[in-house]
Amino acid sequence: MNYPSWRAYRVWQRDRDVFFRMWKAEFIPYFVEPLVILTALGFGLGGFIGLVGQQNYLQFLTPGIVVAYAMFTATFECTYGSYIRMEMQRTFDAIVSTPLSIEDVITGEILWGATRSLMTSVAIILVALAFKVVPAPSVVLVPLVAVLTGLMFGSISMFFTSLAPAISSFNYFFTLFITPIYFFSGVFFPLSNLPPVFQTISSFLPLAPAVNLSRAFFYGEVHPGLLWDVAFLLLLTIAFFLASLVTMRRRLIK
Repeated sequence: MNYPSWRAYRVWQRDRDVFFRMWKAEFIPYFVEPLVILTALGFGLGGFIGLVGQQNYLQFLTPGIVVAYAMFTATFECTYGSYIRMEMQRTFDAIVSTPLSIEDVITGEILWGATRSLMTSVAIILVALAFKVVPAPSVVLVPLVAVLTGLMFGSISMFFTSLAPAISSFNYFFTLFITPIYFFSGVFFPLSNLPPVFQTISSFLPLAPAVNLSRAFFYGEVHPGLLWDVAFLLLLTIAFFLASLVTMRRRLIK
């Protein structure tokens, strides 16, 4: 297996340039969608829910939504976006005919997915501030959690993309993998509300440690146990990143 080089930046740069050429279509959803989610759930559903610990429901919900949408952004970018560039536009073929390697292409794609996650997280935090959700100073670390979440789910998604026989295969990926993760990782309710068996299962879902980190940094509840969450995210990121390099090379050179 070859390893990526600094040229992966050029793939990231290419995706960035395409994004900013279409910024009018791409930029508005960054604020509209979190605005709708936080309004509907934070205020609407939150009106029927009491305090979660010492927080109202909007305060509890916001940190989870930040990393959940970091997950969605990177996942969409590295599934549908990457698949279209690979199979329909043949962009990957064009790039690897230059000095860039397949590993550079895959790395650049995942880095761009993580960048999109960063942009999404900052947008949601700004919307939350407009709703007068008052975070602790450690909230400045939440975008870093979003980047790590984006790298992890970008790597997982790229691995699945390398195996997907058709674009319709992503329906299974989202329905059977991403959606359960979204609902059972502590975004909408404490995992302690679940039966013990489901608590154990949920604690090993990829998004759960990201939710723990985001919530801790959002409200200044930092403790040494969070190092395990960081280690878990890094382990999954490295494992799926290396796996995606191998499987994507096999797909592109067959």
